[in-house]
Amino acid sequence: MANRFLVMTFLLIGFPLAVLAQEEELRPINDLNPAQREDQLINKDITIEGDKPPITDYLIISQDRDTTFVDTTLSLKKEYKFNYLRQDNFERLAFHNVGQPYNHLGRNFDFDLLSPRMGARARHNNYIEIEDVYDYYVPTPLTELYFKTVVNQGQQLDALFTSNLSPEFNFSIGYKGVRSAGDYINTLTSSGNFKFTANYVSKNGKYRLRAHTTFQDHLNQENGGLTSQSLENFRADLEDFSNRARLEPNLETAQSNLDGRRFYIHHDYELVGHRDSTSYYSGRIYNQAFYEDKYYRFTEDRPTNSFLGESYVNNGIRDKTDFEEGAIEVGAVFDHHLLGYYKAGIARRKYNYGYNRIIDQGTNVITNRLIGELYQFKAGFAKQIGKFDVSAQGGLNLAGELDGQFLKGKASYDFPLFQLAAGISVSSRAPDFNYQLFQSDYVNYNWQNSFSNVEKQELKFEMKSEKLLDVELSLTTLQDHVYFSENLITDNDGEITGYTARPFQADDDIAYLKIKAHREFKFLKYFGLDNSIMYQNLTQGSDIINLPQLTTRNTLYYKNRFFQKALLLQAGITARYFTEYSMDGYDPVLGEFYTQNSEELGGFPLIDLFINAKVRQTRIFFKLEHANQLVASNSDYFSAPRNPYRDFTIRFGLVWNFFL
Repeated sequence: MANRFLVMTFLLIGFPLAVLAQEEELRPINDLNPAQREDQLINKDITIEGDKPPITDYLIISQDRDTTFVDTTLSLKKEYKFNYLRQDNFERLAFHNVGQPYNHLGRNFDFDLLSPRMGARARHNNYIEIEDVYDYYVPTPLTELYFKTVVNQGQQLDALFTSNLSPEFNFSIGYKGVRSAGDYINTLTSSGNFKFTANYVSKNGKYRLRAHTTFQDHLNQENGGLTSQSLENFRADLEDFSNRARLEPNLETAQSNLDGRRFYIHHDYELVGHRDSTSYYSGRIYNQAFYEDKYYRFTEDRPTNSFLGESYVNNGIRDKTDFEEGAIEVGAVFDHHLLGYYKAGIARRKYNYGYNRIIDQGTNVITNRLIGELYQFKAGFAKQIGKFDVSAQGGLNLAGELDGQFLKGKASYDFPLFQLAAGISVSSRAPDFNYQLFQSDYVNYNWQNSFSNVEKQELKFEMKSEKLLDVELSLTTLQDHVYFSENLITDNDGEITGYTARPFQADDDIAYLKIKAHREFKFLKYFGLDNSIMYQNLTQGSDIINLPQLTTRNTLYYKNRFFQKALLLQAGITARYFTEYSMDGYDPVLGEFYTQNSEELGGFPLIDLFINAKVRQTRIFFKLEHANQLVASNSDYFSAPRNPYRDFTIRFGLVWNFFL
């Protein structure tokens, strides 16, 4: 195995190279405001006769109506995003199998929510939320296919097809599926995300409609990590256990499912409007509505009382948490080239969270449902004042069972060498529903709490500069923070046999400082060195939020063209490292991470070698993941307590665009 590693390394580093290709990255189309951007792009004439339209005519529109175009370039950012989530994982640490949760290397807090979520947040990494859905405006049919191998026995595919029935009506169909057996017992993952989108703009541009529907199912076999004896065998790096299926897990018959469906529509109509070369204004009324129904289910055929505590049943665990939510919103938007962009709306939101039974614990009765409705006010503002871009968003629960409000503001200024932005955010919101109410066949996973709202404030500064460096600095303070905490289970001899996780609300304030910096250097015409570093510091009364103090990622790469510039090649080595810390544990019953302070993990490097290529509109990716594991002296790499990080793996895949 070591010889094969050396051969692959030699082929990677010694690959012949010749002319660097400079390619444009995907960039937003910058206009004064979202509505004007979309109007200017969609209402322009597009000719599809003769040669194919330019790629800048294939538009991608976010829920905020920020508009970009299809990107078929090959860059280092594409290398970082070629993964299960198709996002940069700098602040995440994957579990060993594709489709499993990601642990936290950094934290980002939501500030624009007014109502609680269902929970099971560790299982929502690949769940498509409303803000994750994009609309498409294309002159001709477009297909994108993503394929990548998995860890063991399976594959992952992300396919998208988008077209139009007329210049006014565009639609898209997408499916993302993953199935991977994994190297350890009972770690199979299988998921599917289906989405359909449609958007319509009338010929005169006054009426606009966008709608989507999603059907999603995520199945994970849950093995609870390795037993104490298996952990000793893993750390000892014994040859007999190089086949990871020989290591015994804590759970052999458990699995979890997150399933959901959603229907969404947003449409508006322009009552007043005018556009010419020097001025612009528009006044619209809008209506938005959605309905979502989902559940999280944990099942286990044979309860393991020694690991997760006692259970009420002997013939199998059958936990299921249901959540229904719907909302309808009406409002108005006014957009003026001098006065700015204004939005205000009123929403009615209903929720139904819970179970189909009431649990009587003798001294305590746990109810089955949290049902209610909220009446909410939301507003937004954006304006360019001189060279300053200023924006603000806010929301308030006017009536209903839950209090909540948020306010976000941001201002940016372009200097000659860099862009500087500053923002402030404040939020008060009830904790997610699974902190307030939870039921399980396991005795210790039943509670009903009346927690206070979680209060959050954040100051954030950003500097972006291609010639200097990119820096993000945020200072976040939390009051009444809620979290799940570990409670160890011991036998009569004091030996640890398992754990449970329960919710708590912090008594002390928490201050969280995060500084991220990024700088890329290019040298010798064909080489580059990309560097990212993150420093984090927490001030808290007790260790509630645990994060590594230092996280780094450094990539040395080479980029060149071959065969009369028909082939673009990108090859390099990426090294990641994060300092040792009390890494969060993962609880499969809750589908959540929990705080633990009994074990410190981390402090190990992760080195990947890669070769990527582009031929026409096809990008090909080949990677040796965790290559340093082949020459490591011991096995002490973990994604969470009891859960090892993945071993050395050879993976490859591609992204292919078809323009018809």
